[in-house]
Amino acid sequence: MLLLVIVGVFWTPYDAEAMDTAAKMQPPSLAHLLGTDNFGRDIFSRVLEGAGTTLFIAVSAVAAGLFFGILIGAFTGWYGGWVDEVLMRVADVITAFPSILLALVLISLLGSGKYNIILALTLLFIPSFSRVVRSEYAKQKELDYVRNARLMGVGTLRIMFVHILPNVWPVLLSSVTIGFNNAVLAEAAMSYVGIGVLLPDASLGRMLSESQAFFFSAPWYALSAGLTIVFLILGVGLISDGLGEWDNA
Repeated sequence: MLLLVIVGVFWTPYDAEAMDTAAKMQPPSLAHLLGTDNFGRDIFSRVLEGAGTTLFIAVSAVAAGLFFGILIGAFTGWYGGWVDEVLMRVADVITAFPSILLALVLISLLGSGKYNIILALTLLFIPSFSRVVRSEYAKQKELDYVRNARLMGVGTLRIMFVHILPNVWPVLLSSVTIGFNNAVLAEAAMSYVGIGVLLPDASLGRMLSESQAFFFSAPWYALSAGLTIVFLILGVGLISDGLGEWDNA
């Protein structure tokens, strides 16, 4: 599925926005692998484009949240003090609420569009990632290999990001997977209710919303978008499991 999404960034069988009134609501066939929608648009092409949009948003938000989360978590976990206490209490408050609900609130304030979605999700991911990193850094800095590095005169930044960070990554990987899945679901939810990705960009959530009126007459329409979301989440979960097993080998 992820391979198809990557291919879809560069090539789709049809123009995802091209309408053909003579080919409306056609079932899956060799010409249209997933059929056509109520405007005669090729669903397979739209699924590829929509999945690419979702993947771009999820990867961007997780990467940005991870970057700032690692910085904040590393420094607060290493140095501690009142800044650590304040930031962690703020993180506790934010993570106490469902992330998708908070994302909907933020995007209603920021406005629609994929870049605003990325910003909203990034702001939500930073506290959760920083909490995980902070907890691990507080443990790791007391271990012998860190003490030995300090005795040998290794610089603080090098210890933090060369020695400790690789040992934090296996624990952080599960949080990254959860964050990606939440980003996919949040983008779909926001686009479903009409405050997410703007036209003309395709969106899996908007496809679900548009297809619900045709669920019984053209089930392939809704199932195509819905199953793509499921497969994206499952695919990333499998990759995460594989990386975890490889790291433990």
